[in-house]
Amino acid sequence: MHTAYVALAIVFAALLVFSGSGKIRRQPHQVKVVHETVGVPLKYFGWLAACEFAGAVGLLLGIAWPLLGMAAATGLILYFVGAITAHLRVGDVKGIGPAAFMLGMAVAALVLRLLT
Repeated sequence: MHTAYVALAIVFAALLVFSGSGKIRRQPHQVKVVHETVGVPLKYFGWLAACEFAGAVGLLLGIAWPLLGMAAATGLILYFVGAITAHLRVGDVKGIGPAAFMLGMAVAALVLRLLT
């Protein structure tokens, strides 16, 4: 199980860094979805990116420190539940796919970390 957590943590951390850097760079697709569709002000993009970066670091450090990995996965679960809720609040059902995928990865990371 430890190997599975390590592999998932590395892949998920890379996805989080990619997503967070898109928010920092104000990638047009993310601006369209997060700002224009969901309604999150641009001034919060840095904070959203910081949450994703912190989650990525926590997952990776969680390889050596299990409690930190569990805390990071729990925080990411809450983050992506919030993202899905924000999409549903504005009726953007088709936009929840990426957030739901990331939520699934966060849940898997927590389960794997708990099982090791």
